[in-house]
Amino acid sequence: MSLLLAPRLALWRSCSVLSDCCSLRVSSSASVVRHSHSSIVRPFNEIPGLWKNSVGNLYNFWKQDGFKNLHRIMVHNFNTFGPIYREKIGYYESVNIIKPEDAAILFKAEGHYPKRLNVEPWTAYRDYRNRKYGVLLKSGEDWRSNRVILNKEVISPKIQENFVPLLEEVGQDFVVRVHKKINRSGQNKWTTDLSQELFKYALESVSSVLYGERLGLMLDYIDPEVQHFIDCITLMFKTTSPMLYIPPELLRKLGSKVWRDHVEAWDGIFNQADRCIQKIYKELRVLASLLLLDKLSIEDIKASVTELMAGGVDTTSITLLWTLYELARHPNLQEELRAEVVKARETSQGNMQEMLKHIPLVKGALKETLRLHPVAVSLQRYVAEDIIIQNYHIPAGTLVQLGLYAMGRDPKVFLRPEQYLPTRWLRTETQYFRSLGFGFGPRQCLGRRIAETEMQIFLIHMLENFKVEKQRHIEAKSVFELILVPDQPIILTLKPLQNSQLV
Repeated sequence: MSLLLAPRLALWRSCSVLSDCCSLRVSSSASVVRHSHSSIVRPFNEIPGLWKNSVGNLYNFWKQDGFKNLHRIMVHNFNTFGPIYREKIGYYESVNIIKPEDAAILFKAEGHYPKRLNVEPWTAYRDYRNRKYGVLLKSGEDWRSNRVILNKEVISPKIQENFVPLLEEVGQDFVVRVHKKINRSGQNKWTTDLSQELFKYALESVSSVLYGERLGLMLDYIDPEVQHFIDCITLMFKTTSPMLYIPPELLRKLGSKVWRDHVEAWDGIFNQADRCIQKIYKELRVLASLLLLDKLSIEDIKASVTELMAGGVDTTSITLLWTLYELARHPNLQEELRAEVVKARETSQGNMQEMLKHIPLVKGALKETLRLHPVAVSLQRYVAEDIIIQNYHIPAGTLVQLGLYAMGRDPKVFLRPEQYLPTRWLRTETQYFRSLGFGFGPRQCLGRRIAETEMQIFLIHMLENFKVEKQRHIEAKSVFELILVPDQPIILTLKPLQNSQLV
């Protein structure tokens, strides 16, 4: 559920939302001693790239359809300029890096209050409605104090056991839903674009964990109130995109439809949170336990949990769609994963919490999906101190981006990068700063633990019950639409296994 929002002109990520950072500085000389492998440190203005003609760069970026091909343009630029380059597109300027060892330098320089780019449409709504920022949008000491409390209730490994029964129930219901679809087809299989089904699965899962409430999305009939909630989430993401290019404040003053729709969408999302809070004390879930801790205000909790929920649907569902696509492309690998799941169930005697400890290849498959098909184009930080990367001086306050998509496909980082090889994550070789799909450090995706558990349980149930196939001629690629998504519908066929548990 990694949510990376990037620049207003281009990058946007979906699970870790952006914020401001401290003004901490460390002397550049100390940084040189710590990071430089050469006695010659070259100045910032010698970093290669496209940064001297910002207006021309913006025109070329638009001409190359850069808003949809941002990830491929970054790959091209790394191939052209090397492992570090600087660019300026309009008013947006950054230094881009690709090597894991350089990522380590970047994250060590993020300071006590890591800063990323802001999501102006989201903060503009909160300012307009006088609503609190959640932890994903907060900054400084306010962010840090809230995050420490939330970590204990959301991302701590010990908390996972609380999520498992809830997520397993949703996974079982999804299996029942697929069997119904197969039976209705009359063909002993179901061929469809699963994107909407996976969206519903992800929303049902995250709502169950955060709010302690099932929305009923695994049923044929969806409550109109819940359907409105779904429509609001969809509308919120749809209206975020245009306002990455045009200041929301300007659109608000003009009374534009995109701004009005954005406000309406967030109003609906927050209204759902209000309804859940009214009955939350009945079920001790994440939201309830936070309320009972009495360390955060109700408005603080509502803001953070609402952002977690809103940011954790598309990201998870798209990652699962890519994983099913890759398993359909590699039937032998699919059988290997299935055998691992069968053995894990026998070993654990059906205890899901135990099963999760015995599926390294399934976990490797999810890591491999996030390597080849990351939700985010990049991870960003404004460095809190002067640093040296690739023997170039980078001053404090500079926006530095790690190209996630580009790094995942770099043969200097990954052997045979074009191949889908989950086993690469089982080897003893170093994985040093190579698996960053959920971000890194204090500002890594807050919903990471929920997302990982949710996806692992989903794959366990799917592998136990269905064979996944795809049409041979379909070869999907990524396109940038706020997050990286397939460039065409991925049509998959689900066939029940003879020993399927839920028929």
